[in-house]
Amino acid sequence: MSSYLQKQSTAFKGTLAAAASKISNPSTIKATTLAPPSPSPSAASDSTTPTAKRKRDAAPEVPYSQPQLTGYGLEVKTQMTFAVDKLKKDRKSMSLTDLINHLSIQNQPEDHKKALSEGLRRHPRVEWKPDASLSEQTWLTGTYKHRPLIPDVHDATTLLAHLQRKTDASGLSVKDLKDGWPDCEDTLTNLEKQHKILVVRTKKDNLPRYVWPNDASLHHSVQPEFQTMWHRVPLPSLDDMHRKLVNVGQKPTSEDPHKLVMGAGAKPKVQKKRTGKRATKATNEHMTHLLQDYSKFRR
Repeated sequence: MSSYLQKQSTAFKGTLAAAASKISNPSTIKATTLAPPSPSPSAASDSTTPTAKRKRDAAPEVPYSQPQLTGYGLEVKTQMTFAVDKLKKDRKSMSLTDLINHLSIQNQPEDHKKALSEGLRRHPRVEWKPDASLSEQTWLTGTYKHRPLIPDVHDATTLLAHLQRKTDASGLSVKDLKDGWPDCEDTLTNLEKQHKILVVRTKKDNLPRYVWPNDASLHHSVQPEFQTMWHRVPLPSLDDMHRKLVNVGQKPTSEDPHKLVMGAGAKPKVQKKRTGKRATKATNEHMTHLLQDYSKFRR
């Protein structure tokens, strides 16, 4: 009886094993249906393959440390700065509506626009002119214009008049002059050639820095023949000039060349610095009896 049951159990196990080998694994079927086939090397290098994406076609990375220019800002003071720069650049009168359109703040509330107009009217570099045709002015009326540091100077005539009105001998800064007259360098060069102004220039770039008035009637040209004769005149030596000036009782502006030659060989004395003794304060006075020298009492 036991042998019969063993035969039945063995036959059942064999049938179950045969059936299990014929049934495929569901996870294998799901993985094969969902995973896309890996492209071959030739297909990956082909530009027409939809799965292949060229490196140059990828979107460029935008660094987060360099934000894009998104506008003129939302603060009134920031917009006021851009409005003053616009007036300085155009050098003409503009209405508040023109400035609002330039700043692109048409959708801002009315209180924001009123604050901008009040700030521009109080700005020291802005000149506000009310509308003469209106008896009562509002926050939207009038025109705005840039007020330069040196007003009413925009050509050679107004520059010479401004220099003549000066009551002190200080020079006129070209930097301040360019605030209301940016292209003034050519005019300054022409006036300098005509000896109507004196110009101090930079050594490196030869750019004008300061301007003073000049009198052209005091300029006299020297003939080339006289200049040649002047350069042919022999000049005395330094020793002779010093000796002759001393003989006639004049004080030379330079020192005696003999003293300079004699003093050149002598070495200057170097004074040694004296190191002073620093007074120290005893902080262990209560232990003086313990710090005494008792070596003389040794046997």
